[in-house]
Amino acid sequence: MERTTHVIGQSPPFLEALERASRAAALDRPVLVIGERGTGKELVAERLHRLSPRWDQPLVVMNCAALPETLIEAELFGHEAGAFTGATKARAGRFEEAHRGTLFLDELGTLSMGAQERLLRAVEYGEIHRIGSSRPVQVDVRIVAATNEHLPERVEKLTFRADLLDRLSFEVVTLPPLRHRKGDVQVLADFYGRRMASEIGMQDWPGWGPNALDALENYSWPGNVRELRNVVERAVYRWERAGPVDAIEIDPF
Repeated sequence: MERTTHVIGQSPPFLEALERASRAAALDRPVLVIGERGTGKELVAERLHRLSPRWDQPLVVMNCAALPETLIEAELFGHEAGAFTGATKARAGRFEEAHRGTLFLDELGTLSMGAQERLLRAVEYGEIHRIGSSRPVQVDVRIVAATNEHLPERVEKLTFRADLLDRLSFEVVTLPPLRHRKGDVQVLADFYGRRMASEIGMQDWPGWGPNALDALENYSWPGNVRELRNVVERAVYRWERAGPVDAIEIDPF
């Protein structure tokens, strides 16, 4: 997985979380990243991988909420031909794809109890079984997991395994929501605004006008950085006057 990673911010809560992630990168242990949607959990996972000794090996991303429960285990652990209806040939799962590298499991809390049990075995013993096979496959994988849920509460409700949470939380990095990152809204708005201006061929980035800055600073950003990026890029794209961009439309609908 190759892409340019931008982790941007200067507020103390954000820098503290980033420093914690950077320190954990060198240790070959699991890391759990916690944060609301849009706070940059995948970017932090990329940073953990790129600063780790595994930087030149695969970084494999798996959104655990992207597939139905009936397919998630086959996606993670692979399957043999004929293991289930439609499995016409054997297929390696994400664990095998990430061998010697890093596996990022987003939306960890959506895993079924059965998938959690298989994941625990993979973390503890470094081996998996493809669906439909009794032969163990050795895997050397560093796990970075992410969630926007309070997993200890899930443990109390018996919907998440306590032993798995213990194994995956050697280090916990909690990303602050954008509303708690004082000063970062304008930094991010300038970054994404400048980049969008370049994309659409503006000669120079004109910056933000007072009305736009006021709107940006006084919105709560429930979608965090992802939402801010969309709002900023749309504002720059729609601005057709000379001078600073001075109109913000939070809701385009």
